[in-house]
Amino acid sequence: MLAYILKRLLLILPTLLGALTITFVVMQFVPGGPVEQIMAEARAGAGGDVGGYRAGRDVDAKQIAELKKLYGFDKPAHERYFEMLGHFARFDLGRSFMHNKDVWTLIKEKLPVSMSLGLWTFLISYLISIPLGIAKAVREGSRFDTATTLLVLVGYAIPGFVLGVLLIVLFAGGTFLDWFPLRGLTSDNWAELSWPARITDYLWHLALPLTCMIIGHFAMLTMLTKNTFVEELRKQYVLVARAKGLAHNRVLYKHIFRNALIPLVTGFPSAFIGAFFAGSVLIETLFSLDGLGLLSYEAVVRRDFPVVLGSLYLFTLIGLVVKLVADMLYVAIDPRVQFSSAAK
Repeated sequence: MLAYILKRLLLILPTLLGALTITFVVMQFVPGGPVEQIMAEARAGAGGDVGGYRAGRDVDAKQIAELKKLYGFDKPAHERYFEMLGHFARFDLGRSFMHNKDVWTLIKEKLPVSMSLGLWTFLISYLISIPLGIAKAVREGSRFDTATTLLVLVGYAIPGFVLGVLLIVLFAGGTFLDWFPLRGLTSDNWAELSWPARITDYLWHLALPLTCMIIGHFAMLTMLTKNTFVEELRKQYVLVARAKGLAHNRVLYKHIFRNALIPLVTGFPSAFIGAFFAGSVLIETLFSLDGLGLLSYEAVVRRDFPVVLGSLYLFTLIGLVVKLVADMLYVAIDPRVQFSSAAK
């Protein structure tokens, strides 16, 4: 087991290197960039201080050269690549072209929003899906099973951003009611509120965006839980346990639950990472929540390469570590799972 853990830890390095290398190479062929964007804004007469330069209607060759030097594009690609690896080895994620801030600082500023959305989405999805899936499996074929399946599939079929628009129209000052706020995680006077009022205000702001994110997440998990439990219920060991006169709940939660939990643990890393860092761009934009999803999207659009590569590096590292934790949970749930042969 220890050998397997060490092997997996050693594999993190080439996996990270591969992801960063592919992304870096692709970015070299993507048209546009910070220098080109400043030039386009200058030609359009945007004016203002852009990247430390006053954008006028013309940008001469000297200014272009200075811009390239400012952003490091005066160096060959291979030299910039190895510099990036050296910085990342020290966990220095670089400085954003667009925001003129350290990438670490930007991530820490946006993290509370993504943590709020991701953690609550993940917890509520699992707290709803697993009990509902078990109840559906036990009552397979009943009216309850049919009705909940229909509701789950309808919820899954509605895109989160479409549901968000609908909720805004109905409950957030649209055509009908004005019950929920439409911007940020807290009210402007949040600091002046008591702690119970702060918690209420925080949950009040989260209600609509969380609803949009949870609807899509818990549908697949519910059906996976149900199908896994149904499969286990039909196995021979369950029939033997029941023939011995064991109580239904004891068979369900002591014998079936542990075996049925393994596929759920398989999807734990992707569900955890996905809830935090994926699929929330439209929701964040719709509800004016400035999180990591919106930051990553804007970085790609604006060719903010340090943010793209820095966030990719951080998220990939977190994903690999969480996947290793999931493998350790395999052994905790099912002692029959052994990794010793895989490590040889």
